[in-house]
Amino acid sequence: MFDFTGKTAIVTGAGSGIGEAIALELAASGAFVVVSDLDEEAANRVVAMILDRGGKAEGHAADVSDPQAMERMVAFAEAETGGLHLAVNNAGIGGPQNPVGEYPLDGWKQVIDVNLNGVFYGLRYQIPAMERAGGGAIVNIASILGSVGFANASAYVAAKHGVLGLTKTAAMEYSAKGIRVNAVGPGFIATPLLTKNLEQEVLDGLAALHPIGRIGTSEEVSALTCFLLSERASFITGSYHLVDGAYTAQ
Repeated sequence: MFDFTGKTAIVTGAGSGIGEAIALELAASGAFVVVSDLDEEAANRVVAMILDRGGKAEGHAADVSDPQAMERMVAFAEAETGGLHLAVNNAGIGGPQNPVGEYPLDGWKQVIDVNLNGVFYGLRYQIPAMERAGGGAIVNIASILGSVGFANASAYVAAKHGVLGLTKTAAMEYSAKGIRVNAVGPGFIATPLLTKNLEQEVLDGLAALHPIGRIGTSEEVSALTCFLLSERASFITGSYHLVDGAYTAQ
């Protein structure tokens, strides 16, 4: 559906779930993909899948909460291919489940470090690289919880609201330089983060929260993300796009 031939992309949290689906679709559409994940083995597994399908990719282990690691990752992408044109800041964690008045301080710090600071560090180094390349496009994976609340998930909700603010601000600052920045807000998606940690009864309950009657797939999020990265979305920047089965329409 898309043509990313000659483009280099970074996808964080690409060792599984939504990030994996995006990395696979970008590679299938011609991009050289830097598959980044905290878990090096998981990143290399996705790289192997891409190479087996005739695509181009390199794995890169990185902790998105470490600004120096993010700087090194962008430098790696430029050194490998000569430039950076596309980025998806997808890495994230769920965190503890407690009401605000009982939320563990170390859990708050960890969620904010990964889900919010990690996106900022990505933008901080991706944007100058895209300026050097003559332009580019970035998608930050937020959540439906970037626009609504959710009990017992204050750190996650706060971080995802922050991601939307970062997205809008960066888009305003760099649109004139040919860099588009958008956010995607998935509903509950059938990723390992969800399916491996929750009982089927809980998953069924989450599905019932969506008027469409099910939870989403990583490929459905990838389709929207790759569209926003493509030239077909050339007039779309600073926006927040939901893929949520009407969850937030209620």
